[in-house]
Amino acid sequence: MMQNPVSYHSQISKVLDNINKVIIGKEEVTTLSIVALLAEGHVLLEDVPGVGKTMLVRTLAKSLDCEFKRIQFTPDLLPSDVTGVSIYNPKEQVFEFRNGPIMGDIVLADEVNRTSPKTQSSLLEAMEEGSVTVDGQTVDLQKPFFVMATQNPIEYEGTYPLPEAQLDRFLIKLKMGYPSEEQELQMLEATAKKHPIESIEAVMHKDELLQLQEQVGEVFIDKMVQNYIVQLVKGTRNHKAIYLGASPRASIALMKAAKAYAFIHDRDYVIPDDVKYLAPYVLSHRIILKPEAKFEGIDTTSLVSELLAKLTVPMRKEYS
Repeated sequence: MMQNPVSYHSQISKVLDNINKVIIGKEEVTTLSIVALLAEGHVLLEDVPGVGKTMLVRTLAKSLDCEFKRIQFTPDLLPSDVTGVSIYNPKEQVFEFRNGPIMGDIVLADEVNRTSPKTQSSLLEAMEEGSVTVDGQTVDLQKPFFVMATQNPIEYEGTYPLPEAQLDRFLIKLKMGYPSEEQELQMLEATAKKHPIESIEAVMHKDELLQLQEQVGEVFIDKMVQNYIVQLVKGTRNHKAIYLGASPRASIALMKAAKAYAFIHDRDYVIPDDVKYLAPYVLSHRIILKPEAKFEGIDTTSLVSELLAKLTVPMRKEYS
């Protein structure tokens, strides 16, 4: 069990408040991004241009005093442009490794679906293993390491769908959505003289972030809740409308996310409601529908909700 959770909760609240000064009206997206960060996962933000995806990542990095790196994915981007490259030093007569932009604390993979699948796959090892391999040399990435990738909907011209293996590496998939009329007016007022990101300061150091990530790992999850997760993920593999269900990695991801969500809400244990809330964000992008299901207009988020409705929720006094 973790110790003194209240102090940790206040630290997280400061980070959330800081980000919400810049990203107006997107508290849920902000919270879920922090959930993924604390769970040592990664986030895929999908939405149309101009709704604040890039600004969210920049604000997060600035709030945590983390090294921010940006990779602008374009059709001509090469894998070595992401991971780095070995360059021959004629003076020393040796090859020297030059770090790529993936070597950062918080990395923005901007418009990741505008590049080829070959370059998209260069993120796989980094996101899953925490290392990159260049010319047979494996280089470990320092912690914290958090990728927030943005993508435009695949209906937009000049985009490539992310391969299933790549999607499975993202802990959570989110959509920003357009702001309300009132929120958009607040944005105009906030940016009338200068952008609010220019005035915010770091409220947490990355060493503190690493401590919080360790504490999230100590959050207790009952075996009944673990079984609830397994049964939910198993249901995605047996549904008649689903061609390919969620993998065991999805079960682990949902458990880690639930721990982080409980931690943010000042609890040192997971409740079934944590799992129910997070399941659509963690599982929907890991499911492949059958062609006939797509033709009928069925979507993966509604299927996850359907599976949740059929499952018996674990009941104990401490969960109520």
